[in-house]
Amino acid sequence: MRSPILQYFTSKTPSAPQQLPERHELDSRYQWRTEDIYPSVDAWEADFQNVESLLPRLKAFQGKLGESSQTLRECLQLRDQIDEILGRLYLYAGLKNDEDTRNATFQALRDRVMGLSVKFNEASAFIHPEILAIPEDRLWAFVEQDNQLAVYRHYLEDLLRTRDHVLPPEQERLLAMAGEVAQGPYTIFSMFNNADIKFPVIKDEDGNRVELTKGRYSKFMESKNRRVRKAAYHAFYGTYQKWLNTLSATLSTGIKRDVFYARARKYASALEAALDSDNIPVQVYDNVVNTINANLAPLHRYMAYRRRRLGIRNVQPYDLFVPLVEEMRWEIPYEEAKSILLDALAPLGDTYLAALKEGLEGGWIDVYENQGKRAGAYSWSTYGVHPFVLLNYQGTLNDLFTLAHEMGHALHSYFTHKHQPYIYSHYTIFVAEVASTTNEALLMHYMLQHTRDPQKKLYLLNEYANQIRGTVYIQTLFAEFERTIHEMVENGQPLTVDVLNQLKGELYQRYFGPAFHLESKYPINWCRIPHFYYNYYVFKYVTGYASATAISRMILGGESGARERYLQFLSAGSSKYSIDLLKDAGVDITRPDPLEATTQLLDDLVREMEALTEK
Repeated sequence: MRSPILQYFTSKTPSAPQQLPERHELDSRYQWRTEDIYPSVDAWEADFQNVESLLPRLKAFQGKLGESSQTLRECLQLRDQIDEILGRLYLYAGLKNDEDTRNATFQALRDRVMGLSVKFNEASAFIHPEILAIPEDRLWAFVEQDNQLAVYRHYLEDLLRTRDHVLPPEQERLLAMAGEVAQGPYTIFSMFNNADIKFPVIKDEDGNRVELTKGRYSKFMESKNRRVRKAAYHAFYGTYQKWLNTLSATLSTGIKRDVFYARARKYASALEAALDSDNIPVQVYDNVVNTINANLAPLHRYMAYRRRRLGIRNVQPYDLFVPLVEEMRWEIPYEEAKSILLDALAPLGDTYLAALKEGLEGGWIDVYENQGKRAGAYSWSTYGVHPFVLLNYQGTLNDLFTLAHEMGHALHSYFTHKHQPYIYSHYTIFVAEVASTTNEALLMHYMLQHTRDPQKKLYLLNEYANQIRGTVYIQTLFAEFERTIHEMVENGQPLTVDVLNQLKGELYQRYFGPAFHLESKYPINWCRIPHFYYNYYVFKYVTGYASATAISRMILGGESGARERYLQFLSAGSSKYSIDLLKDAGVDITRPDPLEATTQLLDDLVREMEALTEK
């Protein structure tokens, strides 16, 4: 998730080749230009010292914010100035560290700026409580008196909106002191799930004895050999089954934590408390669950198609991830990927394409893998400098989509930074995946339109269908589960193993439909999902995907003003509430329409697959 001083998004981790070049052996045209942030470490050091010298000036405002509009404005401007510099310090240290994680110099710089950020947070901690202590009529008089303070109007409105849920200082201090303890349920689950749990040995496709791991489990679930899939499934869930009482107690404690904080802050429910930070009405969450439940037929159709395609009597849990099409080899050199992306995103218009070309050619992207380079992919942006994108490009279809995804994030930040003051330069997590997913949707549309090979087209259609199944339907299933277990705790009901299993099993059978057989171990799936400790996070995947689908369809359909509305959305940052920003883009996520359009898309994809394979 985004910290206050950066935006940082990750994608899948590609596999590494056997031999990697050292960084200096790569063509500099395919490396990002960190000198655009700081020309040298000495320049970085100068800004670091600058921030240290500014912190006492910031603390000097403590106890004075209610004195005058000038005092309040100067404090907020200084805070933003420091925060902006910190963003660049953090960005430079982080990028240089990720170029070669073996380099101790940049490890040290990264650690130092993290420590400086802690000092900044401590020095600025008084600001919000002091603003909330100013009588509202006096605060708004300040805003009217000072034109430069007026830019903070939405920020102040949002801060005041939370006033009823901010406790007296001593109570706030107690809640803060409990913060580390409150992380206990997730910390314990994470340690168990990532470090302690061990799985047995199974036989692979060639009869070799192989120790099961989480990484290997994912591969086994894609095996064409059903015996292997079944063996891996039973070994995997059979291991978790031994720990259900412990894991149910851990999850139950995590849910009780959410309920405790919601009640302490005087919210009607844990759901209301979780959504309030982005000012999202509970109606939005309920709309997601209700609309997807009313549109399960496309998923049932897809599951029935999967059953026929695999030639099996019922789809078992270990049949959910085996590919329906042999994996296609797509060799896409990076220069070709850039050309494809420019063509695919042409519907966004000249303004967007100009910025995209600038990013592709202007030192934003670190393309290829080298010794010591961080794995995976991300977009990282901070105010006052262009975005940066890390890739480990291998020339695959997935790499092409990763480039589209990360450039979506990058250009969202680019347009926001270009049009917004610093205070609104960070868009919320609620809308963070819209731009990246819109790019992917436009790219997928382009690839389907320009792919003549029936097998490649079937592969793309199935990939698209699986995206909707996983990102929309499964995450809604998780969201419904999460809401129900919170309501159970709020009503005093214990979350026993039997209660959790019964609920999860009913959800899986209802969502997947008659073609799916609920094998006896699958209801325990709740016990291994880390997102259930994230306090109502997963529904944002659904709203983001549905919003992107709606936006891409409006643009591809040539709807009047759709492209301009989308560019306005990309340029708005956090200058409005997320719900209102999406409405400005033409998407009302409080209504069923965007979600229904996404479920209809799945139905269309399955119909097209049926036409290709079942003539």
